[in-house]
Amino acid sequence: MDNALYVGLSKQMVLKREMDIVANNIANADTTGFKFESLLTKEVEGPPAFTAQGPRPIKFVGADGVARDFGQGNLRRTDAPLDLAVEGQGFFKVNTKAGERFTRDGRFRTDEAGRVTSQKGDPLADEGGGEITIDATKPGEISISPDGVVSQGSERIGKVGVFSFPSLSALEKTGDNLYQNASNQPASATADAKIRQGMLESSNVNPIVQITRMIEVSRAYEQVTQMMNAEADLSRNSVARLGRLQ
Repeated sequence: MDNALYVGLSKQMVLKREMDIVANNIANADTTGFKFESLLTKEVEGPPAFTAQGPRPIKFVGADGVARDFGQGNLRRTDAPLDLAVEGQGFFKVNTKAGERFTRDGRFRTDEAGRVTSQKGDPLADEGGGEITIDATKPGEISISPDGVVSQGSERIGKVGVFSFPSLSALEKTGDNLYQNASNQPASATADAKIRQGMLESSNVNPIVQITRMIEVSRAYEQVTQMMNAEADLSRNSVARLGRLQ
């Protein structure tokens, strides 16, 4: 009977982790460029609590990593000249103090030096990895073409880089809606994606689906709890009966 309790406990631990992921998805339903996640599970073999006359091995439940859906989110218009959205596959690159990072969050601005940066002040990289600087003393509006060319009036001042990977499994989340290249796969500039100026990509989280999943996880946790309580009651009753027989 202890085997059932241990299996149930392993399932509860996985369900708790899944609940955290679903809650994080819901919390980021309005986060620009956020990509929703889901938990992968697997069977884990382990020794049973009692080996005599028992099955071997016991199948437990374990987490097998987090899957991330990089599907396109809806584009919404803001008309801000430095709000950018990637239409298609690809990522903006920003140069942080910790190294280069990749993001779909296109809320950019300029700092005191005129560099185009993220909201946290990390410079946006051009197609060659350098910085893009806007001279506020020069006339002309900032325009960014679908292929990323940045112009101030009639003068070209740079080109926004959009980078892709042979496999998106190379990306590892680091917080603040940023990803790092956690593999030896090189990031390469892509010409397939289009940049939309004055627009932002919304999160691809479907709140209704995620809330439904949260309810399902909560109910599954309760069912496992009830099963474990029933097993514990059966164990206690068996011990009590054996005590009376003695």
